[in-house]
Amino acid sequence: MARSKSSQNWLKEHFDDPYVKKAQQKGYRSRATFKLEEIDQKDKLIRKGMSVVDLGAAPGGWSDYALHRVGDTGKVIALDILPMTPLTGVHFIEGDFREDEVLDQLTALLAGKEIDLVLSDMAPNMTGVDAIDQPSSMHLVELALDFAVTHLSKQGVFLVKVFQGEGFDTFLKSMRTHFNKVITRKPDASRARSREVYLLGRGLK
Repeated sequence: MARSKSSQNWLKEHFDDPYVKKAQQKGYRSRATFKLEEIDQKDKLIRKGMSVVDLGAAPGGWSDYALHRVGDTGKVIALDILPMTPLTGVHFIEGDFREDEVLDQLTALLAGKEIDLVLSDMAPNMTGVDAIDQPSSMHLVELALDFAVTHLSKQGVFLVKVFQGEGFDTFLKSMRTHFNKVITRKPDASRARSREVYLLGRGLK
């Protein structure tokens, strides 16, 4: 079947992308790893010994990076409704993080430790129709915020991908009501035309 023009353009952009090439060279699971790496280097997100929960983790690029940063004394727990190729050292739970069964598994894996960092690079399956995609993506980030506020330690940190558009300002206000400090980041690895930004919340109120 012949590919559409937009599909061909996307493939060309994807394979010409320096971050895609760099990810392949380094053996990373996705170019998204560079976004987390840049934010981590700037904002000192991940430290040795931390407990990190990665929401919507598949294919695992962020979990892989976090694992190397937390070291042997830390813990990385990845959650996704999609299957994920296993990563040695990362605990993976397949399921919806709102469900009791999944939360019970998470609690068991934490074994009494508090969560220091919640990561969310989640996005819905995009249709290309903004009136559908934007509400879907805002729903996901609100779920991620609810999870972070409920489960993070008092000094915990929350990093979430958000698409600018309808609902963004309201969500930003919501972040500010829950965290002492909220900053916006647009990593170099985010494509310039993409409306995605990352909001970083520190210290629960």
